[in-house]
Amino acid sequence: MSLLVGIIMGSLTDEPLVVETQKVLDDMGIEYESKVISAHRRPDALSEYARAASGRGIEVLIGVAGAAAALPGALASLSDLPVIGVPAPSSDLKGIDALLAIAQMPPGIPVATVAIGSMGARNAGYLAARILGIKHESIRESYGTYRAGLAAG
Repeated sequence: MSLLVGIIMGSLTDEPLVVETQKVLDDMGIEYESKVISAHRRPDALSEYARAASGRGIEVLIGVAGAAAALPGALASLSDLPVIGVPAPSSDLKGIDALLAIAQMPPGIPVATVAIGSMGARNAGYLAARILGIKHESIRESYGTYRAGLAAG
């Protein structure tokens, strides 16, 4: 299978969360790439990445960011791909600020927002699998097998 998911983190401090997402994508057999591109420090690089992603075969973007958490919203404003935002607990507010920044997107520029921290990072991978499963039968089957395992206990 080809590259389907682009994971962007605002800084290397977000990498432990990205690893959680990567584990899920690996388990589902989903190809991905991960990059560090700050929305605030490298806006031109982020714009270039977001605008070119679909042309390279990427079908879902995942943005991991803390504090002001502009990254997922910036991705959504620059690309027509579905964007999943993962709030990182990187500030004194323990990620509440990031959660609100990601969830409060203006109408027409949605970002699917998951929980703060590692639970959200894992769910970002599962949500990407569900989105991709609409088109890719092997991913739908992998996710279905995972869900059946949850039900079996």
